[in-house]
Amino acid sequence: MREVNLAGIDLNLLVALAALLDERNVTRAAGRVGLSQPAMSRALGRLRALFGDKLLVRTAAGLEPTPRAEALAAPLARVLAEVGRMVQPPDFDPAAQTGTVRIATVDYQTVVLLPRLLAHFAEVAPNLDVEVVLHGPAAEEGIASGTIDLAIGVFDVAEAGYYQQTLYREDFACVVRADHPALQDGPMTAERFAGLRHAFLTVGRDSSRAGFVDAALDRLGLARRIVLRTPHFLAAPLIVAESDLVLTLPRRLAEHLRAMVPLAVFDPPVPMPAFAITQLWHERRHGDPAHAWLRAAVLTCAAAPRPTT
Repeated sequence: MREVNLAGIDLNLLVALAALLDERNVTRAAGRVGLSQPAMSRALGRLRALFGDKLLVRTAAGLEPTPRAEALAAPLARVLAEVGRMVQPPDFDPAAQTGTVRIATVDYQTVVLLPRLLAHFAEVAPNLDVEVVLHGPAAEEGIASGTIDLAIGVFDVAEAGYYQQTLYREDFACVVRADHPALQDGPMTAERFAGLRHAFLTVGRDSSRAGFVDAALDRLGLARRIVLRTPHFLAAPLIVAESDLVLTLPRRLAEHLRAMVPLAVFDPPVPMPAFAITQLWHERRHGDPAHAWLRAAVLTCAAAPRPTT
């Protein structure tokens, strides 16, 4: 059987042939596919040469297909329909999806965002499961390789091929145990704040490095003593609830935990910068309808009102 060199064939001719077989009129077929009448006449000539057959012949009733053309009509329609389905973005139905979504993040986001996301999944994608992967340097590699679907946190990624989207803006709050004696001495000042014993979250940084609080105090000529350094967003507030330590942490987490453990929340008495929580993904998944749905779901859940306490 002779192998056909498809690279040497203008496959647009098949679209023109389908229109000619349906319309049986060169002018109408040309308008249907966006060609001029002369261009469609030239296409018919090329089709006749390609198939070695007249395909359409003029009769008193107009153009009529030859037996070869009639035999081509049904398989041609199937081929063009299949090509259309091939290039059309696939339909995405979250309710029909199964499997596991892998998200790289820290326990802070696991607490404040994941409950909403799981509730959303239960409603619209009940067969999807979630696996949380510890956020770290390997997260970006996992996103690029496809072993991780999405990362949520604070990122500074300048490499090409990555996308970021802000989920929400966050600021800082301070927590102490609910009956901490410092709460009885009037409004918290920067001097009194600096004199307290502090816990320090070291997530994503060298534990020996100073943080935003230290930089703010330094501008005022003040310094603090850090009694506890820990990378654990959840363990630190629980320790604070049973000690005289003060901890500065993201406000959403502080407000969430205040409803669960005996903590008092107050604004930092020194200026503190706000920051953005973003979701990070790789361009290899950017056009995937399932991934686009996941990103939209995360954004929707992140934008939901904070629960009242």
